[in-house]
Amino acid sequence: MVRMKHILILLLIIAVGIWAFLTLFDSEEKRVKKQFHLLSEGVSKESDENIFTLDQKIKKIGSLFEDSCEMKIPDHSLSGSLSRDEITGYAARGRLHFSQLHLTFHDMTITFIEEGVANVHLTARLTGRTKTGESLEEAHELNCLLKKTDKKWLFNRVEIVEVLKK
Repeated sequence: MVRMKHILILLLIIAVGIWAFLTLFDSEEKRVKKQFHLLSEGVSKESDENIFTLDQKIKKIGSLFEDSCEMKIPDHSLSGSLSRDEITGYAARGRLHFSQLHLTFHDMTITFIEEGVANVHLTARLTGRTKTGESLEEAHELNCLLKKTDKKWLFNRVEIVEVLKK
């Protein structure tokens, strides 16, 4: 009877340990996905957003990118290596034209090319309303490369995949 009690306690401790490990330690895939979630939060804007919130979101966006990030966005003639400051500048200026803006990511496929390097293929959907009242609704296919630096995944390359037009 005492032996059975010890075995049950041991099994309970093992089960709690496994549960804690699985819930407390995110997988690398979850950590990569989290960066896209944070980017979405940073870009998104509500109509009642104040200057303090704007500042915090722009800082959040900057913290997600490496010091230098390769960008290829043909529709906006943006191509080349941009510094973190240039990226945050573009983000701040871009958000100024909108009263509402929402960025969501879908159909994410993450491939770990090598240790500390993730290639992510996904669809980005941008919706919103300009300050003049025009609606915005765009969807783009993206290829992104993230690198792990100091235990944090940072964007190293962002490229819009050009889809063939009819």
